[in-house]
Amino acid sequence: MHKWDFASVFANTDALLAGAAGTLRIFALCLVLGLSLGLIVGLGRTSRSRWLYWPASAFVEFFRNTPVLVQILWFYFALPMLLPFQIGPLAAAALGISLNSAAFSAEIFRGGIQSIDPGQWDGARAIGMGWGQAMRRIILPQALKRMTPALTNRAIEIFKMSTLASAVAYVELLQQGKLIASLNFNPIEAYTAIAVIFFVFLWPLVQMTYFLERRLKRDE
Repeated sequence: MHKWDFASVFANTDALLAGAAGTLRIFALCLVLGLSLGLIVGLGRTSRSRWLYWPASAFVEFFRNTPVLVQILWFYFALPMLLPFQIGPLAAAALGISLNSAAFSAEIFRGGIQSIDPGQWDGARAIGMGWGQAMRRIILPQALKRMTPALTNRAIEIFKMSTLASAVAYVELLQQGKLIASLNFNPIEAYTAIAVIFFVFLWPLVQMTYFLERRLKRDE
Protein backbone atom coordinates (compact mmCIF):
# COMPACT_ATOMS: atom_id res chain seq x y z
CA MET A 1 0.00 0.00 0.00
CA HIS A 2 1.42 3.35 -1.03
CA LYS A 3 1.80 5.93 1.73
CA TRP A 4 0.94 9.35 0.41
CA ASP A 5 3.49 12.00 1.33
CA PHE A 6 2.81 15.45 -0.03
CA ALA A 7 5.09 17.08 2.55
CA SER A 8 8.06 16.58 0.24
CA VAL A 9 6.16 18.35 -2.54
CA PHE A 10 5.12 21.27 -0.36
CA ALA A 11 8.73 21.56 0.80
CA ASN A 12 9.57 22.59 -2.75
CA THR A 13 7.09 25.45 -3.02
CA ASP A 14 9.74 27.74 -4.49
CA ALA A 15 10.30 25.32 -7.35
CA LEU A 16 6.56 25.05 -7.99
CA LEU A 17 6.18 28.84 -7.97
CA ALA A 18 9.05 29.16 -10.43
CA GLY A 19 7.40 26.55 -12.62
CA ALA A 20 4.04 28.33 -12.45
CA ALA A 21 5.69 31.61 -13.42
CA GLY A 22 7.40 29.90 -16.35
CA THR A 23 4.13 28.33 -17.48
CA LEU A 24 2.27 31.65 -17.34
CA ARG A 25 5.12 33.36 -19.20
CA ILE A 26 5.17 30.95 -22.12
CA PHE A 27 1.35 30.78 -22.17
CA ALA A 28 1.03 34.56 -22.49
CA LEU A 29 3.73 34.70 -25.16
CA CYS A 30 2.29 31.85 -27.24
CA LEU A 31 -1.27 33.12 -26.88
CA VAL A 32 -0.40 36.55 -28.25
CA LEU A 33 1.88 35.24 -31.01
CA GLY A 34 -0.37 32.32 -31.95
CA LEU A 35 -3.58 34.32 -32.24
CA SER A 36 -1.95 37.34 -33.92
CA LEU A 37 -0.19 35.24 -36.53
CA GLY A 38 -3.31 33.09 -36.86
CA LEU A 39 -5.34 36.16 -37.79
CA ILE A 40 -2.81 37.16 -40.46
CA VAL A 41 -2.68 33.64 -41.90
CA GLY A 42 -6.47 33.33 -41.68
CA LEU A 43 -6.87 36.51 -43.71
CA GLY A 44 -4.47 35.05 -46.25
CA ARG A 45 -6.60 31.92 -46.42
CA THR A 46 -9.63 34.05 -47.35
CA SER A 47 -7.75 36.11 -49.94
CA ARG A 48 -8.48 35.81 -53.65
CA SER A 49 -4.81 36.46 -54.40
CA ARG A 50 -2.91 33.23 -54.97
CA TRP A 51 0.25 34.95 -53.69
CA LEU A 52 -1.42 35.19 -50.30
CA TYR A 53 -3.66 32.12 -50.37
CA TRP A 54 -1.10 29.46 -51.29
CA PRO A 55 1.63 30.43 -48.76
CA ALA A 56 -1.01 30.73 -46.04
CA SER A 57 -2.44 27.32 -46.98
CA ALA A 58 1.02 25.73 -47.03
CA PHE A 59 1.73 27.15 -43.56
CA VAL A 60 -1.52 25.78 -42.16
CA GLU A 61 -1.10 22.34 -43.68
CA PHE A 62 2.51 21.95 -42.54
CA PHE A 63 2.10 23.07 -38.94
CA ARG A 64 -1.27 21.33 -38.46
CA ASN A 65 0.06 18.01 -39.71
CA THR A 66 3.36 17.79 -37.83
CA PRO A 67 3.61 17.15 -34.06
CA VAL A 68 4.21 20.14 -31.81
CA LEU A 69 6.89 18.25 -29.90
CA VAL A 70 8.83 17.55 -33.10
CA GLN A 71 8.60 21.23 -34.01
CA ILE A 72 9.94 22.30 -30.61
CA LEU A 73 12.83 19.83 -30.78
CA TRP A 74 13.64 20.94 -34.34
CA PHE A 75 13.79 24.60 -33.35
CA TYR A 76 15.97 23.77 -30.32
CA PHE A 77 18.41 21.25 -31.80
CA ALA A 78 18.30 21.68 -35.59
CA LEU A 79 17.69 25.38 -36.22
CA PRO A 80 20.89 26.52 -34.41
CA MET A 81 22.87 24.43 -36.92
CA LEU A 82 21.55 26.74 -39.65
CA LEU A 83 21.99 29.98 -37.72
CA PRO A 84 25.04 31.75 -36.27
CA PHE A 85 23.50 31.77 -32.78
CA GLN A 86 21.86 29.41 -30.31
CA ILE A 87 18.14 29.13 -29.62
CA GLY A 88 17.19 29.10 -25.94
CA PRO A 89 14.56 26.77 -24.44
CA LEU A 90 11.95 29.53 -24.16
CA ALA A 91 12.43 30.68 -27.76
CA ALA A 92 12.34 27.12 -29.15
CA ALA A 93 9.23 26.16 -27.19
CA ALA A 94 7.48 29.45 -27.97
CA LEU A 95 8.20 29.06 -31.69
CA GLY A 96 6.87 25.52 -31.82
CA ILE A 97 3.72 26.15 -29.79
CA SER A 98 2.98 29.56 -31.35
CA LEU A 99 3.34 28.41 -34.96
CA ASN A 100 1.27 25.29 -34.35
CA SER A 101 -1.40 27.34 -32.60
CA ALA A 102 -1.33 29.91 -35.39
CA ALA A 103 -2.13 27.19 -37.93
CA PHE A 104 -5.19 26.03 -35.98
CA SER A 105 -6.24 29.59 -35.12
CA ALA A 106 -6.01 30.54 -38.79
CA GLU A 107 -8.69 27.99 -39.60
CA ILE A 108 -10.89 29.39 -36.84
CA PHE A 109 -10.50 32.90 -38.27
CA ARG A 110 -11.09 31.66 -41.81
CA GLY A 111 -14.25 29.82 -40.80
CA GLY A 112 -15.54 32.80 -38.84
CA ILE A 113 -14.94 35.25 -41.67
CA GLN A 114 -16.50 32.98 -44.29
CA SER A 115 -19.58 32.44 -42.09
CA ILE A 116 -20.58 36.08 -42.55
CA ASP A 117 -23.31 36.60 -45.14
CA PRO A 118 -21.85 37.77 -48.50
CA GLY A 119 -24.45 40.50 -48.46
CA GLN A 120 -22.41 42.21 -45.75
CA TRP A 121 -19.55 42.60 -48.23
CA ASP A 122 -21.93 43.90 -50.88
CA GLY A 123 -23.34 46.45 -48.47
CA ALA A 124 -19.86 47.62 -47.51
CA ARG A 125 -18.84 48.08 -51.14
CA ALA A 126 -22.11 49.90 -51.85
CA ILE A 127 -21.19 52.62 -49.35
CA GLY A 128 -17.68 52.94 -50.73
CA MET A 129 -15.69 50.83 -48.27
CA GLY A 130 -12.58 49.06 -49.43
CA TRP A 131 -11.63 45.50 -48.45
CA GLY A 132 -9.64 46.60 -45.41
CA GLN A 133 -12.32 48.95 -44.09
CA ALA A 134 -15.07 46.37 -44.58
CA MET A 135 -13.03 43.69 -42.83
CA ARG A 136 -12.12 45.94 -39.89
CA ARG A 137 -15.48 47.67 -39.37
CA ILE A 138 -18.08 45.13 -40.44
CA ILE A 139 -16.83 41.58 -41.02
CA LEU A 140 -14.37 40.96 -38.18
CA PRO A 141 -16.54 42.40 -35.36
CA GLN A 142 -19.35 40.01 -36.33
CA ALA A 143 -17.01 37.07 -36.96
CA LEU A 144 -15.24 37.50 -33.63
CA LYS A 145 -18.49 36.96 -31.75
CA ARG A 146 -18.93 33.62 -33.51
CA MET A 147 -15.28 32.67 -33.02
CA THR A 148 -15.02 33.51 -29.32
CA PRO A 149 -15.82 30.01 -27.96
CA ALA A 150 -13.39 28.36 -30.38
CA LEU A 151 -10.66 30.89 -29.59
CA THR A 152 -11.06 30.44 -25.84
CA ASN A 153 -10.78 26.68 -26.36
CA ARG A 154 -7.62 27.36 -28.34
CA ALA A 155 -6.26 29.32 -25.37
CA ILE A 156 -6.93 26.34 -23.10
CA GLU A 157 -5.03 24.07 -25.51
CA ILE A 158 -2.09 26.48 -25.58
CA PHE A 159 -1.94 26.44 -21.79
CA LYS A 160 -1.83 22.65 -21.73
CA MET A 161 0.73 22.53 -24.55
CA SER A 162 3.10 24.57 -22.39
CA THR A 163 4.06 21.27 -20.72
CA LEU A 164 5.83 20.27 -23.96
CA ALA A 165 8.44 22.92 -23.20
CA SER A 166 9.83 20.55 -20.57
CA ALA A 167 11.31 18.52 -23.46
CA VAL A 168 13.95 21.25 -23.91
CA ALA A 169 14.42 21.81 -20.15
CA TYR A 170 12.44 25.05 -20.01
CA VAL A 171 11.47 25.78 -16.41
CA GLU A 172 7.69 25.31 -16.25
CA LEU A 173 5.36 23.29 -14.07
CA LEU A 174 5.92 19.84 -15.55
CA GLN A 175 9.69 20.34 -15.63
CA GLN A 176 9.64 21.27 -11.95
CA GLY A 177 7.41 18.29 -11.21
CA LYS A 178 9.96 16.00 -12.86
CA LEU A 179 12.71 17.58 -10.77
CA ILE A 180 10.79 17.17 -7.50
CA ALA A 181 9.90 13.56 -8.37
CA SER A 182 13.51 12.67 -9.16
CA LEU A 183 14.89 14.32 -6.01
CA ASN A 184 12.34 12.87 -3.58
CA PHE A 185 11.36 9.63 -5.37
CA ASN A 186 7.70 10.64 -5.15
CA PRO A 187 6.30 10.65 -8.71
CA ILE A 188 2.73 10.00 -7.56
CA GLU A 189 2.64 13.01 -5.26
CA ALA A 190 4.66 15.27 -7.57
CA TYR A 191 2.61 14.68 -10.70
CA THR A 192 -0.65 14.73 -8.76
CA ALA A 193 0.28 18.16 -7.44
CA ILE A 194 1.10 19.35 -10.97
CA ALA A 195 -2.25 18.07 -12.25
CA VAL A 196 -4.10 19.87 -9.44
CA ILE A 197 -2.26 23.13 -10.15
CA PHE A 198 -3.19 22.92 -13.84
CA PHE A 199 -6.80 22.26 -12.88
CA VAL A 200 -6.83 25.33 -10.62
CA PHE A 201 -5.49 27.48 -13.46
CA LEU A 202 -7.70 26.07 -16.20
CA TRP A 203 -11.05 25.53 -14.47
CA PRO A 204 -11.93 29.27 -14.38
CA LEU A 205 -10.96 29.59 -18.06
CA VAL A 206 -13.20 26.65 -18.98
CA GLN A 207 -16.09 28.16 -17.00
CA MET A 208 -15.57 31.45 -18.82
CA THR A 209 -15.86 29.55 -22.11
CA TYR A 210 -19.20 28.07 -21.02
CA PHE A 211 -20.41 31.51 -19.93
CA LEU A 212 -19.47 33.08 -23.28
CA GLU A 213 -21.22 30.30 -25.18
CA ARG A 214 -24.42 30.84 -23.18
CA ARG A 215 -24.17 34.61 -23.58
CA LEU A 216 -23.69 34.40 -27.34
CA LYS A 217 -26.68 32.07 -27.69
CA ARG A 218 -28.88 34.59 -25.86
CA ASP A 219 -27.64 37.40 -28.12
CA GLU A 220 -28.49 35.56 -31.33
